[in-house]
Amino acid sequence: MPFQPFRTLARLIALLLAALALPHAAMANHIQARLVAEAPSHPGDTVTMAIEMVPEKGWHGYWLNPGDAGYGMTLDWSLPAGASAGQPQYPVPQTLLLSGLMNHVYEHEYAVLVPLKLPQDAAPGATLPISVKAQWLACTHEICVPEKAELSGAVKVAKPGETATPDPRFSAWLAALPAPLDQDGTFALAPDTLRIAIPFPKTARIANPHFFIAEDGVIDYGAPQAVTRNGNTVVVAMKRAKSIGLPDPKTISGVLAIGGDAGGISLVAKPGPVPTGGTPVETGKPASGPQMSFALILGLALLGGVILNVMPCVFPILSLKALHLARSNAHDAHVEGLAYTAGVIAASLALGGVMLALRAAGEQVGWAFQLQEPGVVAALLLLAVAITANFAGVYEIPGFSIERGALKSGAFGTGLLAAFVATPCTGPFMAAAMGAALVLPWFMALGVFAALGLGLALPFLLIGFVPALRGMLPKPGPWMDRFRHLMAIPMGLTALALAWLAWRLGGAVFAAAAIALSVVLVIVLAASGRAQKRMAPSARWVLPGIVALGALAAFAAPQLASNGAAAEASLLNAQPYSEAALARARQSGKPVFVYFTADWCLSCKVNEGLAIEREATRDAFKSAGVITLRGDWTRRDPEITRFLTSQGAAGVPLYLWYPAGGGVPQKLPQVLTPDTLPDLAKGA
Repeated sequence: MPFQPFRTLARLIALLLAALALPHAAMANHIQARLVAEAPSHPGDTVTMAIEMVPEKGWHGYWLNPGDAGYGMTLDWSLPAGASAGQPQYPVPQTLLLSGLMNHVYEHEYAVLVPLKLPQDAAPGATLPISVKAQWLACTHEICVPEKAELSGAVKVAKPGETATPDPRFSAWLAALPAPLDQDGTFALAPDTLRIAIPFPKTARIANPHFFIAEDGVIDYGAPQAVTRNGNTVVVAMKRAKSIGLPDPKTISGVLAIGGDAGGISLVAKPGPVPTGGTPVETGKPASGPQMSFALILGLALLGGVILNVMPCVFPILSLKALHLARSNAHDAHVEGLAYTAGVIAASLALGGVMLALRAAGEQVGWAFQLQEPGVVAALLLLAVAITANFAGVYEIPGFSIERGALKSGAFGTGLLAAFVATPCTGPFMAAAMGAALVLPWFMALGVFAALGLGLALPFLLIGFVPALRGMLPKPGPWMDRFRHLMAIPMGLTALALAWLAWRLGGAVFAAAAIALSVVLVIVLAASGRAQKRMAPSARWVLPGIVALGALAAFAAPQLASNGAAAEASLLNAQPYSEAALARARQSGKPVFVYFTADWCLSCKVNEGLAIEREATRDAFKSAGVITLRGDWTRRDPEITRFLTSQGAAGVPLYLWYPAGGGVPQKLPQVLTPDTLPDLAKGA
């Protein structure tokens, strides 16, 4: 069970970021909300307002205390002068256990009721406008999306003697509320247990009881509750949370779900005697979704990080750093390994933390979101050019020099760089872990990103700490200089790919500006290299010069960006993805292939070359009448991000096959073979 302060901080951060979120593209919510008034009411009287919540199939909302994860609804009312809104009243929630985390949810339509007191001076016959800004969290068993809406309604002020006819829906909504208990309960605290005694007639039926506590940080939500009946009292024993520094509660409030038509009862308990003994009551098991242990999620992230080492923009950096360890003693090798690992993990945590913060603020972003920004791509282009020039021997920079002293000082920075350039794509094992990170509490999600970073750093770390592995490396010699110059080729190709991406992302003018800055950078670095050879004082300005040009690329060049280059032609005659296009394609009764890609995603482009954009695939699709949709995520697209999230994917690539006749969609592996798609088409 996570420590309570972390869980509370997670919710506070999520709520704060949601409140401060920058405006972003409007999109349909997964839980539709409406504001409804029960009936006309007289001046000074109280009328009940309902916020009706209608989740899409497979989605759920949260009770006022959401449990281990999520957050409840927040309401910001705009009312006529003299009117006031009371506390929201929630129906009896359900339990939902996901990956060991207990959630208090509603997986069906429900309504939150709010008492509204009308102004004393309201004019009879008038209609009072009522509005509220509502924010809530909508989740499936795999992903969560912060949502919000501005809801508007009206209350008619009844005339004297007028009989109001209530909205018929309110009878069911009011019946779903827990019945208030007419007397207080009592509770007793022990170091590890909270026991609460609830007055309840011994003749009344109770089935699968569960106590939903309103106070946060008091109990371990996921631990089993023990319920007994002792005469006219129901006693619920709950495991206390491992809260740090929180005072004991003065009162306990909440809802006891009792099953059947009765639903539940709401109560307040005060410190007092709680009877022992009694007859045990079967509590049943909470509903649960697909379970993936946190250890498995961490393992997948670790393996995914290891695989990232073979990316062409990372391998040259890793190989040179590893070869330099061959000339290091054991102590230096340990320091190098730890410093590099610390840099990789720090960068992974930073990127993951920014992504989680933006998502909590309502932004539709996913893994590798930074590569959807023209300024970041321009800065990366300059960085790749600088590294290429360093590998080619144009100049020296700490961390890539073949000198041992310089190597040690740059290991941490090299780790930062390796992690940043290794994140454009999700790959095998990594996709499931990144998808799970989107729904875990933030501190557990950061653990997933740390595991990803550890996997990326693991080969270098092992070389640093295992002498036998260092012994397998080639002996140092002049060949290392030649190898370093050879590694300038893949880094140069990476720079060319980033220049192409700048064109695809921001258009020809933006790309030309980024390339011009790159040329200026090479000139500056060449002059710095000559100064370094002369040991001139001006050589110290190498790093500041790179940083200054990088800042110029990141902040000034994007002003020249346009909507980017036109979409590339497709052998499959792929149409742009949209929710409406997918709905039309599925309604046609034909098989549908949907793939999501990005120009900065290496594995996407490999799959497209080897498996998608092939004549064999085109011919097979044409024979089977397959409709192809292509989602281009090169630039930020909230609709695509939302769909990726709904599929449990944190990034691209994503491949989906919808069988003919509207069958259950099949998620394809992230590594496609040349036969994958033709075989599916032939079996359609």
